[in-house]
Amino acid sequence: MNSSRPYLVRALYEWIVDNDCTPHMLVNSEFPAVQVPQGFASDGQIVLNVSPSAVRHLHMDNEAVSFEGRFGGVPHTLHVPIGAILGIYARENGQGMVFDLESSLEDGDGIELEGDDVPPPDSEPPRPSGRPSLKVVK
Repeated sequence: MNSSRPYLVRALYEWIVDNDCTPHMLVNSEFPAVQVPQGFASDGQIVLNVSPSAVRHLHMDNEAVSFEGRFGGVPHTLHVPIGAILGIYARENGQGMVFDLESSLEDGDGIELEGDDVPPPDSEPPRPSGRPSLKVVK
């Protein structure tokens, strides 16, 4: 399966904007192919205001988020591969989602199965045992 991260990023962005809040993305500025103004990154991370009033030409697809923005009054073109996005949240209340670090797998979210571990195509996926639970992430 494809990574769920780009779909979640787009959905959360829309949800945050629809609720009249300011979407911010936490980005790993050292991730391969990231193009962000390095002078503004701290400890390998940068927080980007991606609100419609702060950026131009915002484009989100399954591979990357790109847009034009200003830093210190200087225009920059930014390119953020989906795997570099560590979180997206509303500035006003912190609601949003933090993602796990991108794995080295192609799809980013799955588990690689090999040999005898691969289930037959028509089989049901295994059911988790125990009581279901939710984890709140802030």
